This record gives sequence, C-alpha cells and structure tokens, in this order.
Amino acid sequence: MTNATIQGIPEPYSIISPVQQTLPFVLNSPHSGRAYLPEFLMQTKLSSTSIRKSEDFLVDKLIEQAVDLGLPLLVANYPRAYIDVNREPYELDPLMFDAPLPGYVNTGSARVAGGLGTIPRVVAEGEEIYTDPISANDANKRIDDIYKPYHKALRSLLARTHLKFGYVVLVDCHSMPSVSNGFSGNRRPEFVLGDRYATSCNPNITHQARVLLQDMGYSVAINKPYAGGFITEHYGRPNCGLHSIQIEINRALYMDEVTIEPSSDFDRFAGDLVTFISRLIKIDSSELSGSFPLAAE
Repeated sequence: MTNATIQGIPEPYSIISPVQQTLPFVLNSPHSGRAYLPEFLMQTKLSSTSIRKSEDFLVDKLIEQAVDLGLPLLVANYPRAYIDVNREPYELDPLMFDAPLPGYVNTGSARVAGGLGTIPRVVAEGEEIYTDPISANDANKRIDDIYKPYHKALRSLLARTHLKFGYVVLVDCHSMPSVSNGFSGNRRPEFVLGDRYATSCNPNITHQARVLLQDMGYSVAINKPYAGGFITEHYGRPNCGLHSIQIEINRALYMDEVTIEPSSDFDRFAGDLVTFISRLIKIDSSELSGSFPLAAE
C-alpha cells in the first residue's frame, strides 16, 4: 500500500494492492479524499461540514476489501473541493483567480460554468468555497503536485494491467446525494452506471453490472443523471481493450448525509459491494481485448 507523507503533507494518491494481481480490473476512487490542509480551510467561508458536501464519503473504504480478490485500488487523497482529478487538467474559472490564466486553459466548459472545474468554485448545492480570489500560482501548484501525479499513477496501473492480461476494466467508484436538488420527492436510484452512452466500455460490462445489482435487490439506472466524468470518458477506449465504467452509489445506503457519518448499514453494504465485484470480475472476456493506446501519453 502506498500512503506516505512528505513532511506531514499527504501524497497525491494511495495505491492499495493485492499480494498478487490476478484480475484485469482496476478500482478507482477519485473523490473520497479527505486530506483537508489547514491553509485550504483558512481560505474557505464554509463550515467543516459544508466543505465536505462534494466528498464521496468513505467510498474507498466501502470497496477496499475487494482488493483481496486480486485487483488494485487507486485512491485520490485530496478532497474534490480542493482539486478535482475527474476533470481535464485545466478546466478553470478565470473569475476565481488573482491573475489572467494562460490561453490553453479551458474556461468555457459546462463544468466550469457550474462551478465544478479542476479547482472547484462551489461544493454540492452551489455553496461558494472561497472568500477571496485565489492565487493562479496556487492553482498551478495543485495541478502539478496532485493532479498530474495521480493521473500518471492511473495510467501506469492501467498499462501494467493491460500488458499482463490483454485488456483492462477500470471501475470508477463514486457516491451521489440520495435526492435530487434537495427535494425528498426526487429520490435517486440506488446505483447509476455510467458508460458514456455505450462508448467507454463494452456494453456487456454495463449490462452484466446492471443485472448483478438488480439481482441483489438494488434499483439501477444507466447514464442518468450521471453518464461518467472525465476519467470514464478519457480512459474508456473499448476498441483498444480499455474499458471504463462509472458507478455512482446512493449515499443513503451507507451514511448519514447530514452528520457525514457511517450508518449502521455501512459494513453490510460494503459486503454487498464486494459480492457484486466478485461476480462482475467473472464477465466473459472474449470481446474485451485490444492494443493499449496510452503508453505514450
């Protein structure tokens, strides 16, 4: 397991590895990071609870036991509110910063408009994070020191897995609020599977995942309201043997969304997730192989 710190500062990511990788699967939790640096907390107007509203609370712990099945888990250690690794490297809102941004920055994406760029402006429910403009140099440092090493690690995991097995399935794990826009009548399904509308993985993977979860008694939606973020889209190249599926978990299944604490169902639900993954890894691999495209990136 990689989880070192440098002079008390957490590294960008942790890799939790099995004794031996025996499966062509990689688990990923890009939004469960909870290393809230004191200097970041001093920049925000939000309370210690509100700043965590975008966090995929303990998703890494929910799926950690699946490593024993023979597959690695990558975890981003810093919170999504600080830097979002599930974005392009430079999706930035120019109004957030104290200096002009370089021309290569993507300032016009829908995610930037919604305040959810690489350096987010808001947390869930649209609450503003910062009291004042932040340093453009600070943003670049976060991208260089956290975002880029995380994606280098992810590419390396995928490349090694593909080299060993001839294909790889990236399972990108997230959690979502139990209701839409805070209204109790808009309760979301228990799982949402995202495959970028059948473009990021072989459709059989999505189909099997849906059937397995439904057979376990869970409600499942496909691509609505979440079709998959940057990671799913960027790394999902099924024609090359690289399959990426996003899994969104309804937070009501395992936590108290008000107090941000595990519920009494946490351990039982974590066991269900391991059972689900143990069945998903048995998927027919006859149509999943291809040449790996990312080694030179």
